[in-house]
Amino acid sequence: METDSQKQNEKPHQSNNSTDLQIMKRDCLNKETTSRLSLLTKFHAGYFRISFALCGQALLWKTLRELSTDARALRPFVHILPSTAFILLWSLAFLSFLTLCLLYIARCLTRFESVRAEFQHHVGMNYLFAPWIAGLLLLQSTPFLGPPNRAYILLWWILSLPIIALDIKIYGQWFTRGKKFLSMVANPTSHLSVIGNLVATRAAAEMGGKEIALCLFSLGMVHYVVLFVTLYQRFLGSNSLPVMLRPVFFLFFAAPSMASLAWRSIVSSFDTACKMLFFLSLFLFASLVSRPTLFKRSMRKFSVAWWAYSFPLTVLALAATEYAQENE
Repeated sequence: METDSQKQNEKPHQSNNSTDLQIMKRDCLNKETTSRLSLLTKFHAGYFRISFALCGQALLWKTLRELSTDARALRPFVHILPSTAFILLWSLAFLSFLTLCLLYIARCLTRFESVRAEFQHHVGMNYLFAPWIAGLLLLQSTPFLGPPNRAYILLWWILSLPIIALDIKIYGQWFTRGKKFLSMVANPTSHLSVIGNLVATRAAAEMGGKEIALCLFSLGMVHYVVLFVTLYQRFLGSNSLPVMLRPVFFLFFAAPSMASLAWRSIVSSFDTACKMLFFLSLFLFASLVSRPTLFKRSMRKFSVAWWAYSFPLTVLALAATEYAQENE
């Protein structure tokens, strides 16, 4: 009898233990799910700075290798580097772009309210151009496709149409006196909208679409002039940038550098207009690097904003390469 009673007492105890284990497993799964969703909440389009910085480096490497085949090559040491190194760099840029795209798609599916809030933010909405800029740079630097290829043209349209749609949304808001005035929301990240047009211009000109290239170039440059004057006069919106995002001030000289490259692709030579834009970018670059205290506070702690240094310097190097090749 005592043995039966002991067994009866042990059964509830064992069932309680199994229930506790199930609860603990469920809590662990809930915590893992919550942590994954919180990561997606913290993730934003600004992380695409990593991708288009690497894509810009791949484009620079490709340009240097193409120039090195000329009899007037500026950098014969490029021949020393193996061609596989460029393919590895491009592959790294492609993998980073693909990973960030998958993460952002997951964010759109699970955290759509955060995406909507990002679109309405005066800084976050400008980084919505970043994925398409990265894709266009990756397309221009690819070693597997050329501009005459139909796949190249199709990918250009897929990557360029969202930029045009964002132009209509953002520029139209500024022009028609929407909810956000340019003088209130303008900040250095607003240059990304201009850079998106110019990157698309360069790709269009290289595949022979000079008319659409001129259209995108004129659209980008008109708004660049307005944006530059607005930021130069330091209205209220120009002071609305957090300290940690000050590295994006380097976008000031990225836009004219990219404009010189875009116009060079349209006219097929580094003419006077290209040189003027290049000299403007050099002046803006010198103005920024001569004021290191501007970036002192933003450099105390590492952040993804540091990637904002890479792409502008790469574009400036590309423009300098074209200038030196023209004047050799």
